[in-house]
Amino acid sequence: MTALIDYDAGNLRSVEKALRALGEEPIVTRDPETLRRADRVILPGVGAFRDCMENLTSFGLVPVIREIIAENTPFLGICVGMQLLFESSEEGMEENGGRPVPGLGVLPGRVVHIPERAGLKIPHMGWNSISISPGARLFAGIPEGSFVYFVHSFAREADGLSGTAAVTEYGMKILASVERGNLFGTQFHPEKSSSTGLRILKNFLEVR
Repeated sequence: MTALIDYDAGNLRSVEKALRALGEEPIVTRDPETLRRADRVILPGVGAFRDCMENLTSFGLVPVIREIIAENTPFLGICVGMQLLFESSEEGMEENGGRPVPGLGVLPGRVVHIPERAGLKIPHMGWNSISISPGARLFAGIPEGSFVYFVHSFAREADGLSGTAAVTEYGMKILASVERGNLFGTQFHPEKSSSTGLRILKNFLEVR
């Protein structure tokens, strides 16, 4: 059983639709016991980091997510869902007394604002090619330099983090994907990345 975490963040239904196109019948839930019983769990995300963390907290899902990850259940965070895995984010600092907003803290580092550079629009919205790390399970069968779809203004810098699965360039070197054990994250949206994205989701469904 694949569970999609429902925490009132956007993009939930498009992820569900993509999984159904692969023959999967995901369960959309915020029930802790259902999530604990799942064979794999996906944390989708569209929206502001601070609001998403507040929703996870208010629904009592923060300890549940940490428990699922600690037990090595296959877990995929998408876009903001990946960003939430890190220690903190600069998004929402203004409403947090100028301090970074704490995340789940299961991965090290801070999510930062993509720097504004001449000719680059923020938010970063569109197709970018990725450089794939050798042996990254999420990208099995995906050619180097493949294009995937991004929509974001914040990102974790690709700075040699252990478990880096893919990187891209947009004003800075961006961590496009991370993989540690059965914990995965994509800054891009596989559910919006055509056949390449569907193959990535299929690879996740096959993780044991």
